[in-house]
Amino acid sequence: FFQCEDQKVELLYDALKRVGDNFLHCFPPSISLSLHSSTSYLGFFIGDSHANILKDFALAFSSEALALADCHVKPCLKQLHLTLAHKFYPHHQKTLEQLAKCVNPGETCQWVAALYSRDMRFVHYQTLRALFQYKPQNIDELMINAGDFIYVDPTQQSDVSEGWVVGTSHRTGCRGFVPENYTERVNESDTWVKHRQVEVSQVEYVFVTASRFFTQTENEPNVKLNGEVNDPNTSRSVTNALSLQNATLRRGVLVMRHGERVDQVFGKSWLQQCLTADGKYYRADLNFPSTLPRRKDSMNHFEYDPPLSCCGIFQSRLIGEALLDQEVTVSYVYSSPALRCIQTAQHLLQGLKLDQKVKIRVEPGLFEWTKWEASRVIPNFMTVTELAEASYKIDTSYRGNFPLSSLVPSESYEEYVSRSSTVIKQIITACPSKGIILIVGHGSSLASFTRPLLGLPARDSSDFAQVVRKIPSLGMCFCEEIKEENKWQMVNPPVKTLTHGANAAFNWRNGIVED
Repeated sequence: FFQCEDQKVELLYDALKRVGDNFLHCFPPSISLSLHSSTSYLGFFIGDSHANILKDFALAFSSEALALADCHVKPCLKQLHLTLAHKFYPHHQKTLEQLAKCVNPGETCQWVAALYSRDMRFVHYQTLRALFQYKPQNIDELMINAGDFIYVDPTQQSDVSEGWVVGTSHRTGCRGFVPENYTERVNESDTWVKHRQVEVSQVEYVFVTASRFFTQTENEPNVKLNGEVNDPNTSRSVTNALSLQNATLRRGVLVMRHGERVDQVFGKSWLQQCLTADGKYYRADLNFPSTLPRRKDSMNHFEYDPPLSCCGIFQSRLIGEALLDQEVTVSYVYSSPALRCIQTAQHLLQGLKLDQKVKIRVEPGLFEWTKWEASRVIPNFMTVTELAEASYKIDTSYRGNFPLSSLVPSESYEEYVSRSSTVIKQIITACPSKGIILIVGHGSSLASFTRPLLGLPARDSSDFAQVVRKIPSLGMCFCEEIKEENKWQMVNPPVKTLTHGANAAFNWRNGIVED
């Protein structure tokens, strides 16, 4: 790492080329690597003979950069290493070590020297990446596109309203407010820019290794024309190792938030928008459901137990179809008693083409943290009988682990964490066979039902709220069991995320006919 004035950067290209020419044939076709593992680090240490070549190259570049560009480069002379994982959870160490052992350190390699730079003004800033496009609603807000980097100074966030951050766009240089849930934290390395010269090929030096001058033997890896290296033996060993790992996985738990709820779009008074003078339901907008399920008590109970919107139904079916495409085997389905969750589970099963084979187990213990319930009372949910009569595929023989009468209004965070931990453990015990247990719950469910499986403590309540606010409709996470080790691990969900934009209400009179 070093600093260089803008007008002297092109002289660094000359320095790189001169040193590269001198070291053209010095780099080995493979490198001496020894695996090192500790509770916070996993990686390869480079053998002294090969490390000395890299250090000599760094010293030579340092001398040329000083002579040509008057640029002071301090070469790294510490022990050189190749990091695979750093600062991981201790319970992940064994799995990471197994994966690391699949890497063949004797594999041939290609050596490339390249220059990268970054804006020094933002060295100590946090870097966020925009997940979605955001169009400013006020003059002090920042226009961002999906993928944009935003630099955020942590010392300037104390006076910013909750849910917002103030930062500077890497793309435009403009500064302003951005909704926090439109962004994610990214690695510092993502903000480095690889140098290119105008009208010239990319500024990098590719070294020719000694192996290029010998005929390939039968035991050597196959070198493709594009420079990629393919060793069939290594590929098979990695595939076999991963297959062996998958063979030990007996069960999976897929925890998912429900689809878009109707009051999320039309507000808490959505029901008043859809009732005629005599109290009958009608569809005031195409995103309202075409009908509401029949219930014996008052229709007004739907206000605190809202259904999915039509887009929410579409979202749920789309995720189900994606799971089907990935040949995901769902053996059990559990749902919160909230109507939006049961509808999500129903349409997921339809997308999976399992709606005639797998029934939904309604588990009251899966309901969200009751402190967040707007009515300050437990909603009056539809009964299992009513749901079955409304053609929902309900397992009417199932008796919940946590009776509905046990849900406490405005429960403490500790009570919610305890309930969640108890319920997920009871569900795991009740589902011993191989396959995926699908749990359809709320935004709070993703953390509260997976962390107990992973052996992690509950988040602080304030951190928990911040995390939950960022979980979108149909957001999901996936845990797999390694039975031989008697533990669970978090892995990527079997399907991609579902991202889409908002679609505001439109009145054709405004701006089209009327001024």
